[in-house]
Amino acid sequence: MHGPAQMPSAPFQAETEAGRCVLRFNGRLDTSTAAAGWDEAHRAAQGAAKAGTPLTLDAHGVTELDSGGAALLVSLAREASEAEWREPEAATPRAALDRFRKAIPPAPPPPKPKPFRPLTAIGAATLDRLRGFGGRMTFLGETVLASLRLVPRPWRLRWAEVLRHLDEAGTRAFPLCILLGTLIGVILAFQSSVPMRQFGAEIFIPQLVGISLTRELGPLLASIILAGRTGSAYAAELGTMRVNEEVDALKIMGLDPVAWLVVPRILASTLVMPALTMVMNVTGIIGMMIVMAALGFPPVAVLNQLEQWLSLQDLAGGLGKAAIFGLAIGYIGCQSGLSAGRGPRAVGDAATGAVVGGIVALVVLDGIFAILFFRLGW
Repeated sequence: MHGPAQMPSAPFQAETEAGRCVLRFNGRLDTSTAAAGWDEAHRAAQGAAKAGTPLTLDAHGVTELDSGGAALLVSLAREASEAEWREPEAATPRAALDRFRKAIPPAPPPPKPKPFRPLTAIGAATLDRLRGFGGRMTFLGETVLASLRLVPRPWRLRWAEVLRHLDEAGTRAFPLCILLGTLIGVILAFQSSVPMRQFGAEIFIPQLVGISLTRELGPLLASIILAGRTGSAYAAELGTMRVNEEVDALKIMGLDPVAWLVVPRILASTLVMPALTMVMNVTGIIGMMIVMAALGFPPVAVLNQLEQWLSLQDLAGGLGKAAIFGLAIGYIGCQSGLSAGRGPRAVGDAATGAVVGGIVALVVLDGIFAILFFRLGW
């Protein structure tokens, strides 16, 4: 029977020579022998460094060297503050040691933190905003060009995709528009009746609610619904296609992603907004009529007031605003989706950016239309 396996002894001898601490290595210095003497050799090197004694690593007697032995020698040399090398005499250990030094260079010092410069930070943020604005303008130009190329060849447009998005953005949003429109009409009528009652002018509530809905609240509320439902859906769908590299696959196949994916969605959102606005207007007026009936005014009186004060110009202006709102929402949703990053949060960030950007664009456009209508005398 064989006895228990013997652990390799330490691969060096520690000696003192002319005021120096000498760690002398001899024979075979491989992984097993290096592991056996690793801690002891480092303790000897650390002791010499604390005592201020120069350290000498003598590898003259090494006959065989592998990566484990080379790691021991290199780590001892790095740990000692002042180390003198005595290279191995054999060519093979010296070559192995040289290869190990080149393969594992010393770690670079950590970079110093850059001082905070407010002007530099402001400039960097401004440049980032300008790059983002440039990217949005580039996407706008690509969308316009793709749309113009489809005008003389309308059969190249994916009409089935347009109908699908009309259904998703319009038909499926009708129940929500009906609910919100009715509630808005009821709320406006009740809130208007409080001050109107003080002057005996409750009969003018239909004028207030009707004009507010057709000119302002109907298009704005319908567009907010479209931004929350459809704008985020566009961004999430296109963002997922970008993360899955489906957009890149379309480019490789020679297909224009803007004409293939963006134009049908923008066209659908533009066409569906007037319909959603009409649903919001009609249901809001119905909700107002319910309140007026509760206040003792018959439907005929309400309709007479609406016919007297509402004009086709008010309705056309609101529907025109709604179409522009739908165009902006579709554009922002598609742009957010196609500019999404590649990470796991890219789709969520794209959907959030589409909703926030869409609502901000709606408010800005609504303010522009308010100034325009005022200057035109509408």
